[in-house]
Amino acid sequence: MLNIFTLANGRLVQEEIEALEELSKFQPIWVDLESPTLEEKRWIKQYYGLSIPEDAMDEDIEESARFYEEDNGELHIRSDFLIDDDEDPRSVRVAFILNQHNTELRSRGVLFSIHDEDVPVFRLLRMRARRAPGLIEDAKEVLLKLFDADAEYSADTLENIYDELEVAGKKVLEGNVSDELAGEVLAAIARQEDLNGRIRRNVMDTRRAVSFMMRSRMLNAEQFEEARQILRDIESLDNHTAFLFDKINFLMDATVGFININQNKTIKIFSVASVALLPPTLIASIYGMNFKFMPELDWSLGYPYALALMAASALVPMWYFRRRGWLK
Repeated sequence: MLNIFTLANGRLVQEEIEALEELSKFQPIWVDLESPTLEEKRWIKQYYGLSIPEDAMDEDIEESARFYEEDNGELHIRSDFLIDDDEDPRSVRVAFILNQHNTELRSRGVLFSIHDEDVPVFRLLRMRARRAPGLIEDAKEVLLKLFDADAEYSADTLENIYDELEVAGKKVLEGNVSDELAGEVLAAIARQEDLNGRIRRNVMDTRRAVSFMMRSRMLNAEQFEEARQILRDIESLDNHTAFLFDKINFLMDATVGFININQNKTIKIFSVASVALLPPTLIASIYGMNFKFMPELDWSLGYPYALALMAASALVPMWYFRRRGWLK
């Protein structure tokens, strides 16, 4: 899918391109390619003279090669964006190409973005830019606003983690946690821990991308200050992720502690039963070894007497354990 974005009355206007001829009708500041086909890549090459690298969205590219500037003035940035999906939270690699200096290209001042699937941050920026005139003035503003929206999206996701952990914490701290409930809580906590880790990695990646833009001296004074504000926002998110890691560890330990308590209760029952059955076992052993003849022939009350004595020897320990509260 090929979408271009132009400025009209200070607002960002989206146009979907379905043919090469349509590109000549617009002067975009942002060209977005979502899962681009070979034909759409050929249109970009033919009209803008821009060749999209084959490894643009590779996940295994070296970290040091994700931010660089070509000799012709093209800035290449590969950054990860978070997708908070309930079933499959993940990060999506997006390749940005920004050219500001090569006057031979008709793509001067145009930001190109290439990604495999729709990114929530992109939708958030498009919605804001349509409603807020003057929010975006050029291609560099688009890139900065994307990173700003990414930091805010991470903050919103952190708030959701707070809410989810609060629900899990109430279940754990109310007590009487069964093994089934503990399993559900552990699964929920594990998911939030994974999501929190992805957020921490995502904001670290965003910090590197914004720092690269600041070092490349491509920003004017106002944009440079905006980039510094994004870095300050990211710094505050680091404190929240660290706190959430501590909270997750506490809930995890508490839940595992309740599981151990439930297991100890089961082991205690077997221990009490074993101790209570020791006297009857001893009586049965002595009774069986100290009769010269068969008990029922030598003494008609032998068996009833032994059984009664065994029952009494079992009930007395059980009564004592119950009085001490060991059976609760």
